[in-house]
Amino acid sequence: MVKRIAITGPESTGKSILAKELAEYYNTVWVPEYAREYLKETDGHYKEEDIVKIAKGQLELEDKMSEKANEYLFCDTDLFVTKIWSEFKYGTCDHWILEKILTHPYDLHLLMDVDLEWKEDPLRENQDDRKKLFSIYQKELTQYKYPFFVIDGKGKSRLEAAIQVINNFFLYI
Repeated sequence: MVKRIAITGPESTGKSILAKELAEYYNTVWVPEYAREYLKETDGHYKEEDIVKIAKGQLELEDKMSEKANEYLFCDTDLFVTKIWSEFKYGTCDHWILEKILTHPYDLHLLMDVDLEWKEDPLRENQDDRKKLFSIYQKELTQYKYPFFVIDGKGKSRLEAAIQVINNFFLYI
């Protein structure tokens, strides 16, 4: 059974880099963030109803990639990203996303700290809100009682911290 590990957190915290590095380290595959491809097609323009389309696309991509995965599947985002994004921007979240958070759990969440410098990207929006968003992620993961660990550090130490968490977490399960 493939263990799904969500790499989650605010924008510009190294989610994509870490997902790719972890997949290489564990000799498996990773799931890119579907929202990036979706938003490239729309030149970054979207409406509230697009967020559920993005969430569905993410899960479809996860299912497809899980067929190629070895022991672990590293997911560069999760449904908490779409939930928090929707609530932060629009004040609400589609019921489909809320239901799927309950029925599509991950074995482990790695919550990326906001200790990395912001990298400019035309698809990013919330440079000044990263600490606030990080607190929301912590609160949400805690309320849902999903296992998570905060990953911090720069460069190789960030990867090493994630590897240590994964190895220790799954050692006892």
